[in-house]
Amino acid sequence: MSFVRKVCCIFLLGSLNFLAYAQNVAYVNGKSISSKEFMWVYKKNHGGVANATYADLASYLNLYINFKLKVIDARSMGLDVDTAYKAEINGYERALRAQKKASPKNLEYAYIMNEYREGVLMFNISEQKIWSKAQDNESKLKEFHQANASNYGNKDFDEVRGQVIADYQQSLENQWIKTLRTKYTVKINDDELRHLAKL
Repeated sequence: MSFVRKVCCIFLLGSLNFLAYAQNVAYVNGKSISSKEFMWVYKKNHGGVANATYADLASYLNLYINFKLKVIDARSMGLDVDTAYKAEINGYERALRAQKKASPKNLEYAYIMNEYREGVLMFNISEQKIWSKAQDNESKLKEFHQANASNYGNKDFDEVRGQVIADYQQSLENQWIKTLRTKYTVKINDDELRHLAKL
């Protein structure tokens, strides 16, 4: 191969890599989040509104990355190969096809199925890591209440039990997200996010 051809090939590959990167808003543990996927989810959760400020998109992307990190954690624990999980996903896919909401060849169908798959994984792992821990461990709840008594106006535990559970769950979630962000790599394409905010 001639020198000019090599240079052209290198330039072309570099351009293709840049275009691929430019079409993604983030990478979570090496897996890309495409701009199309991100905006589909954003619009779906914001009443179909696509016009958003950079701050709005950045804030939502942060939440979406946390969601993706939980899904990665669920997969690392093998929750995606669980028989009950697979049966639930298959049942949902059958129902979706029966309703003829979207064709399996359609991009939206892929997004809907992926959202459901990941949503169930996130629910299942959150049940293990947060909700059951907060509901079933009275001694931990009382410890948390005692350590944060001033937040509850020094009220008795039984008076504020519901709020203590909610706060303890949030505390567990914050610790979990912090651990996940240390464990897995997260890279945000800020230029693409700013570009989407202009659209």
